[in-house]
Amino acid sequence: MIRVVIVDDEDLVRSGFRLILQAAGDIEVVATATGEQAVRAVESHRPEVVLLDIRMPEVDGLTILRRLQSLSPAPVVAMLTTFDSDEYIATALRSGAAGFILKDTAPVQLAQMVRTLAAGGVVLSAKVTRTVVDGYLGASTNSEAVARAGQLSEREHAVLVLIAEGLSNTEIGARVHLSAGTVKDHVSAILTKLRVGSRVQAALVAERAGLLTAEEPRS
Repeated sequence: MIRVVIVDDEDLVRSGFRLILQAAGDIEVVATATGEQAVRAVESHRPEVVLLDIRMPEVDGLTILRRLQSLSPAPVVAMLTTFDSDEYIATALRSGAAGFILKDTAPVQLAQMVRTLAAGGVVLSAKVTRTVVDGYLGASTNSEAVARAGQLSEREHAVLVLIAEGLSNTEIGARVHLSAGTVKDHVSAILTKLRVGSRVQAALVAERAGLLTAEEPRS
């Protein structure tokens, strides 16, 4: 079972997400919490995945995210937002979030996104916009992203695209017929060549470089 904590200031969102995820069969929502309760809930229940509202009146999601990143082991955190162009998403991704999920995500996609997070993959809701990508990469230009991606070998390029689709190392290995250990080595080389620190960052460079053409959710 994948253990999940949901953090949101709205009762309706917390209860709705709990019902959706509990119905999946392989996901257990071990706690729901408001912003003030979030860190204590995570420390008590030690979930693999935390779904964290990015905007809350008591304490903002970015502050909670940073606190959760200091835990050992730290859970995988995806930010929940109502807006696909939320101004705080870029900061959240830089602070260690494994992606973001829109609150109107379809139930079947929500469960799959949680599975992807638990497996070490990346989740970016289907409505990832140029505003979010631009905000994350700052002053980087499309040409710069293309130049970074151009340093990759053919195999690394293929692995990068699969990273951006949200696949874990094991899933990527099965797709390209490599061991998970070999994929891990490729991922390390990709992060070094792209000059980024996480799979989410690599996925967004791939987006900026025009390597991703499908409009389907990468989760």
